[in-house]
Amino acid sequence: MGGTMGEDGLDLDEVDRAIVNAFQGGFPVVHRPFEPAAHALSQRGIDVTAGELVDRIRWLDEEGVLTRFGTLINAEEIGGAATLVAMHAPTDRFDEIAEQVNAHTEVAHNYEREHPHLNMWFVVSVADADRVDEVLAEIEAETGQETYNLPKQREFRVEAKFYVDGPLRDEPIDLSHLGTTPRPSDRDTLTPDEYDLVLAIQDGLPITDTPYEDVAEDLGRDVDWVLETTRRFNEEGKIRRVGVIPNHYALGYTENGMTVWNVPDDLVSTVGPEVAGLDFVTHCYERPRHEGVWPYNFFAMTHGRSEAESQERIQQVRAVMSEHWDVNVDDWDTLFSTRILKKTGIRLDERAAANVEP
Repeated sequence: MGGTMGEDGLDLDEVDRAIVNAFQGGFPVVHRPFEPAAHALSQRGIDVTAGELVDRIRWLDEEGVLTRFGTLINAEEIGGAATLVAMHAPTDRFDEIAEQVNAHTEVAHNYEREHPHLNMWFVVSVADADRVDEVLAEIEAETGQETYNLPKQREFRVEAKFYVDGPLRDEPIDLSHLGTTPRPSDRDTLTPDEYDLVLAIQDGLPITDTPYEDVAEDLGRDVDWVLETTRRFNEEGKIRRVGVIPNHYALGYTENGMTVWNVPDDLVSTVGPEVAGLDFVTHCYERPRHEGVWPYNFFAMTHGRSEAESQERIQQVRAVMSEHWDVNVDDWDTLFSTRILKKTGIRLDERAAANVEP
């Protein structure tokens, strides 16, 4: 574990790089998942045993290369609501306003972004959608600044995967088909047991030979129930994927550019899937405009490992757009994040609790 410094500045050996590239999704949900995962790597020329794979993923997690190993929960499908909000914070009051905004437990992420007016961007996550307006009213009263709610109207992509130079960069492994076939559920709500499972796995799985068995033991449930429910959640969209969740900053993806576009309304359905098809676009949404303040209705998040790479990728997005209409300088912008003001993650406990069936 650990190796020579690569072109991307990471001190990872070829096996570590293969693991990061191969398993950002598609990790098996079976009793001993590292065995088929290691076998799949060996078939592709990466010689590693199941035990070594456990040790390497644990090391990657401890070194901060990963944010965690396990499930990426789709909060929207679990319950509640979330929205993106922009506001102006005057320079002489910026830190004061950031503290006031961050003091709200409903604010999950908050970033300072480069923009002449809307320089503070945060996510509000609530159990009850009606609470969004209440939180924004409270923030406006406390800060004296107007907020601009930008809820997602259409999602074209949420696929935050970050690859490194090395083996399997272009051929990730998908073993999600292994295991039992789950029975579909017609419920939008969660049972109390499912709620407990969501809370148990939202921050990652134990990095052991038998992670699902360990979760089952902690919950006092049968491991087969944990396996079947996890696989069903994956197919129903409650879980976006299972695998290693990289820390993109640790992988060198430090250039975080939120590109925003004033796309003609009749073209959004066309350009959305095409922009979402660019592998470096991690999030892609349609959001509302705010007349006189915010003319953009299309958001595409890009990440690069250098300013030059980031600019090149932004131009690729523009090239896709230009195939459909005459994009001029006033039709788009890029807002780079300059400071992370808060990042606590979505509070799934309250959102899921509000969606538990009585």
